[in-house]
Amino acid sequence: MYVCVCRAVTENEVHDCIAGGAKSARQVRDITGAGGDCASCVRKICAILKRSEDLLPTA
Repeated sequence: MYVCVCRAVTENEVHDCIAGGAKSARQVRDITGAGGDCASCVRKICAILKRSEDLLPTA
């Protein structure tokens, strides 16, 4: 599914960015371009980031 229609960035690409170390919507934007145009996808990106944080094991 597309997260950012303007830049054709998929949810998988966002997950790949997060797996690669991206911790913020700005970092995802810098890597993929998502959120750099109309910014309507920033909330979706933040939600994906939040879900990925919730899945991390706590030590």
